[in-house]
Amino acid sequence: MTPYDRAHAAMEADPENEALRLAVYDRLADAELFLLLESEPEDEDITPQVFETEDGDFVLAFDLEERLAEFTGAPVPYAALPGRVIAQHLVGEGIGLGINLGVAESAMLLPPEALEWLTDTLTHTPVQTDARPASFEAPALPPAILGLLLPAFEAKFAQLAGIASHALLGGVQYDDGRRGHVLAFLGAPEPARAGIAKAMAEALAFSGLDAGELDVTFLDEADPAAQVLLEKALVLHLPEPVQEEVQELKPVAPGMDPSKPPILR
Repeated sequence: MTPYDRAHAAMEADPENEALRLAVYDRLADAELFLLLESEPEDEDITPQVFETEDGDFVLAFDLEERLAEFTGAPVPYAALPGRVIAQHLVGEGIGLGINLGVAESAMLLPPEALEWLTDTLTHTPVQTDARPASFEAPALPPAILGLLLPAFEAKFAQLAGIASHALLGGVQYDDGRRGHVLAFLGAPEPARAGIAKAMAEALAFSGLDAGELDVTFLDEADPAAQVLLEKALVLHLPEPVQEEVQELKPVAPGMDPSKPPILR
């Protein structure tokens, strides 16, 4: 099952749960989707195949290449794009998006207004501010709120493998008296920080919290603040990068490879 499959199954099992419904949109935005095209791409230009239905016009995409092949039954032109990019390009066109139609239990139709909402939600960016922490403490979040936040964070952490070692969720009080919560990433390189902050803003937006607010910061493990947070905060581990096995090919003299004995003529 794909991450989208799992999110869709959870939503179907509890259709009144808004957080689970939002999680489906989040997984779609992050997924690589295989978009069915009308013709082969020309440079950067693509033309999706549009299907007319009683419910309106839709383009079709699949979250696995195998599912696209199963739907078409023959080689067809397609483009592999993030779900967020497909949604962005369909906004204003009056065209919806069909996902996994006819090939998976996670089949779903997203009407144009759903794509507009998704794109609008994804355009929100975090605001950078300067603040001086006075103290850190354990997170003072009820279990119900943690139950919404942590799955949303973990879904984004899958994209951050190898970028940071772990994240620390703690309470914070600033020198101006303001209290809140902070998510501190340890060891993240400078070029990756804006993207991480954007991903966490999306996680908060799709968590189901109506008025959630969270500060994101970046620390080195040697920073005194990191040492305090390591003692008091909730430690969230990021996945390790997947190491791909690389085989070095070397020429082998005839008859020296035991798996390929010489041919006797």
